[in-house]
Amino acid sequence: MVNQDSDSIPGVPGTMRKRAWVSVRMRGFAAAVLACASLVGCASRTDVTASSKPGSYTVAASATGGRMAWARAHQLAMNEARDYCERRGMQSSVTTETVSGVRVMSEHESSVSFECHPKF
Repeated sequence: MVNQDSDSIPGVPGTMRKRAWVSVRMRGFAAAVLACASLVGCASRTDVTASSKPGSYTVAASATGGRMAWARAHQLAMNEARDYCERRGMQSSVTTETVSGVRVMSEHESSVSFECHPKF
Protein backbone atom coordinates (compact mmCIF):
# COMPACT_ATOMS: atom_id res chain seq x y z
CA MET A 1 0.00 0.00 0.00
CA VAL A 2 1.37 3.43 -0.94
CA ASN A 3 1.16 6.20 1.61
CA GLN A 4 0.11 9.54 0.07
CA ASP A 5 1.03 11.70 3.08
CA SER A 6 3.02 14.86 2.48
CA ASP A 7 6.16 13.16 3.78
CA SER A 8 5.86 10.18 1.41
CA ILE A 9 6.79 12.01 -1.83
CA PRO A 10 10.35 13.28 -1.64
CA GLY A 11 10.97 16.82 -2.88
CA VAL A 12 7.30 17.86 -2.94
CA PRO A 13 6.16 19.82 0.09
CA GLY A 14 2.73 18.96 1.47
CA THR A 15 1.44 22.52 1.01
CA MET A 16 2.15 22.44 -2.74
CA ARG A 17 0.17 19.24 -3.18
CA LYS A 18 -2.70 20.70 -1.15
CA ARG A 19 -2.70 23.83 -3.32
CA ALA A 20 -2.68 21.73 -6.48
CA TRP A 21 -5.57 19.63 -5.16
CA VAL A 22 -7.57 22.77 -4.28
CA SER A 23 -6.77 24.26 -7.70
CA VAL A 24 -8.04 21.13 -9.47
CA ARG A 25 -11.22 21.13 -7.37
CA MET A 26 -11.83 24.84 -8.04
CA ARG A 27 -11.40 24.32 -11.79
CA GLY A 28 -13.85 21.44 -11.65
CA PHE A 29 -16.32 23.55 -9.68
CA ALA A 30 -15.98 26.46 -12.13
CA ALA A 31 -16.55 24.11 -15.07
CA ALA A 32 -19.68 22.71 -13.41
CA VAL A 33 -21.04 26.22 -12.75
CA LEU A 34 -20.43 27.28 -16.36
CA ALA A 35 -22.11 24.14 -17.66
CA CYS A 36 -25.19 24.80 -15.54
CA ALA A 37 -25.26 28.46 -16.56
CA SER A 38 -25.19 27.52 -20.24
CA LEU A 39 -28.19 25.24 -19.73
CA VAL A 40 -30.16 27.85 -17.82
CA GLY A 41 -29.43 30.81 -20.07
CA CYS A 42 -31.15 34.10 -19.45
CA ALA A 43 -34.66 35.40 -19.79
CA SER A 44 -36.26 38.84 -19.99
CA ARG A 45 -39.70 40.31 -20.45
CA THR A 46 -41.33 43.52 -21.63
CA ASP A 47 -43.69 45.63 -19.61
CA VAL A 48 -47.40 44.90 -19.95
CA THR A 49 -48.98 47.19 -22.53
CA ALA A 50 -52.62 47.93 -23.20
CA SER A 51 -53.86 46.92 -26.63
CA SER A 52 -56.38 48.77 -28.77
CA LYS A 53 -59.22 46.64 -27.34
CA PRO A 54 -60.34 47.90 -23.91
CA GLY A 55 -59.36 45.55 -21.08
CA SER A 56 -56.92 43.64 -23.27
CA TYR A 57 -53.15 43.62 -22.69
CA THR A 58 -49.98 42.18 -24.18
CA VAL A 59 -46.68 41.09 -22.67
CA ALA A 60 -43.68 39.46 -24.34
CA ALA A 61 -40.80 37.44 -22.95
CA SER A 62 -37.66 35.93 -24.43
CA ALA A 63 -35.12 33.37 -23.27
CA THR A 64 -31.88 31.97 -24.63
CA GLY A 65 -29.73 28.96 -23.88
CA GLY A 66 -30.53 25.30 -23.64
CA ARG A 67 -33.25 23.10 -25.02
CA MET A 68 -36.02 24.46 -22.81
CA ALA A 69 -35.66 28.18 -23.62
CA TRP A 70 -39.12 28.23 -25.22
CA ALA A 71 -40.65 26.93 -21.98
CA ARG A 72 -38.90 29.61 -19.90
CA ALA A 73 -40.10 32.34 -22.27
CA HIS A 74 -43.66 30.98 -22.18
CA GLN A 75 -43.68 30.66 -18.39
CA LEU A 76 -42.25 34.16 -17.87
CA ALA A 77 -44.90 35.74 -20.11
CA MET A 78 -47.72 33.74 -18.51
CA ASN A 79 -46.54 34.60 -14.99
CA GLU A 80 -46.36 38.29 -15.82
CA ALA A 81 -49.90 38.25 -17.24
CA ARG A 82 -51.19 36.46 -14.13
CA ASP A 83 -49.33 38.79 -11.75
CA TYR A 84 -50.55 41.88 -13.61
CA CYS A 85 -54.20 40.88 -13.17
CA GLU A 86 -53.74 39.64 -9.59
CA ARG A 87 -52.30 43.02 -8.56
CA ARG A 88 -55.66 44.44 -9.65
CA GLY A 89 -57.66 41.83 -7.76
CA MET A 90 -58.61 40.04 -10.96
CA GLN A 91 -57.67 36.86 -12.82
CA SER A 92 -56.03 36.58 -16.22
CA SER A 93 -57.48 34.94 -19.29
CA VAL A 94 -55.08 34.35 -22.19
CA THR A 95 -56.65 35.05 -25.57
CA THR A 96 -53.67 34.31 -27.85
CA GLU A 97 -50.01 33.39 -27.61
CA THR A 98 -47.43 33.73 -30.35
CA VAL A 99 -44.11 31.89 -30.06
CA SER A 100 -40.94 32.01 -32.13
CA GLY A 101 -37.51 30.40 -32.06
CA VAL A 102 -36.93 26.69 -32.42
CA ARG A 103 -33.17 26.18 -32.51
CA VAL A 104 -31.11 25.27 -29.47
CA MET A 105 -29.04 28.20 -28.18
CA SER A 106 -31.11 30.74 -30.14
CA GLU A 107 -33.51 33.30 -28.71
CA HIS A 108 -37.02 31.98 -28.11
CA GLU A 109 -39.89 34.42 -27.70
CA SER A 110 -43.43 34.27 -26.40
CA SER A 111 -45.96 37.07 -26.82
CA VAL A 112 -49.16 36.71 -24.79
CA SER A 113 -52.38 38.66 -25.27
CA PHE A 114 -54.66 38.49 -22.26
CA GLU A 115 -57.59 40.06 -20.47
CA CYS A 116 -58.25 40.63 -16.79
CA HIS A 117 -61.62 39.42 -15.46
CA PRO A 118 -63.21 39.63 -12.03
CA LYS A 119 -62.66 36.67 -9.74
CA PHE A 120 -65.78 34.67 -8.98
